Amino acid sequence: MTDTMEQQIVRGISQAELDQFNRDGYTIARGLFDAEEIERFREHYMQLNAEGTHDGDYAGVEGGGEFDPLKRYPRMIHMHRWDDLSREFLLDPRVFDALNALLGGDPYAVQTMLYFKPPGARGQAVHQDNFYLRAEPSTCCAAWLALDVCDADNGALMVVPGSQTWPLLCTVKADTSASFTDVTVPLPEGVSPVTMTMQPGDMLFFNGQVVHGSTPNSTDDRFRRSLIGHYIQGDAEKVSKFYSPMLRRDGSEYAIGISEGGGSCGVWVDRDGVPVIEDQGLEGNTLEHE
Repeated sequence: MTDTMEQQIVRGISQAELDQFNRDGYTIARGLFDAEEIERFREHYMQLNAEGTHDGDYAGVEGGGEFDPLKRYPRMIHMHRWDDLSREFLLDPRVFDALNALLGGDPYAVQTMLYFKPPGARGQAVHQDNFYLRAEPSTCCAAWLALDVCDADNGALMVVPGSQTWPLLCTVKADTSASFTDVTVPLPEGVSPVTMTMQPGDMLFFNGQVVHGSTPNSTDDRFRRSLIGHYIQGDAEKVSKFYSPMLRRDGSEYAIGISEGGGSCGVWVDRDGVPVIEDQGLEGNTLEHE
């Protein structure tokens, strides 16, 4: 099979990338956005930050103290609702084509986020995105665009391969000295996240059940900026109210049912020396924005 034929099998994603997504729950589309586009994004969001607060800028930053770098560079949320470039990114045909290939059909776009992660900033404890989005009965998917070189030193994203097969895990309290959020999920012994080393313009796609997070930015002079779109699979019947209304590929709005807080979650138990997830059937993990 030639490279051209392989690329034609699925739009925007190679067969190798599709195979990895199905096997591991994630894949990286290298160089999906070019250098000029990345520079435009960097300049745009640094300017928005310099202008002051916008809706959602300070959401979810726990602790850190007066001199926390994230107080100066808080994450931005739902920018597509008021910023044209963010909306353009969220609805970019390349992203939709890739997601169509990975998910087997067009998704719905529900959220934009921008992480600045300046030098010295805390990371985010490992978690699952669908804990927040509550897409039912399927799940969500993230499209995570690197705006800077991302490596272990500046707190690159880390994922747990294969965790897309896990249900939502019951959450526990995170260490807010290292994480700007206070929610995390435990991992069994011997299971560790893998660092996603990326270049500007690379886009990481990962399933909403995939456990992921990041460590602090330990550098003195490097940002780890990332622009993210969140999407839910086209067969979803419900989503958390915070993410409604959704957008179709053409930008038109679409509404489905609203998921309530809480729901079933699983915990790790040992069965004959093998860690397995046991459904606790718990109702309760209600979020402030639900």
